[in-house]
Amino acid sequence: MDTKSLQAKIENLTPDLQKEVEIFLENLLKKKKDKKKLKPIFGSARGEITISSDFDEPIQDFNEYM
Repeated sequence: MDTKSLQAKIENLTPDLQKEVEIFLENLLKKKKDKKKLKPIFGSARGEITISSDFDEPIQDFNEYM
């Protein structure tokens, strides 16, 4: 759909529906801006996750299955 046909459809809406379309478009544009801001930073979670020293040890609850 090209811009002119979209604009014509919006102009044919009632004023209250035009306002809803405007709000919807503003939300879409805000989402687009927010996605640009949320780029991951390598190493930013360093120190947040730890692995226990017995991570590779067998789990006692699974002894009967082994």
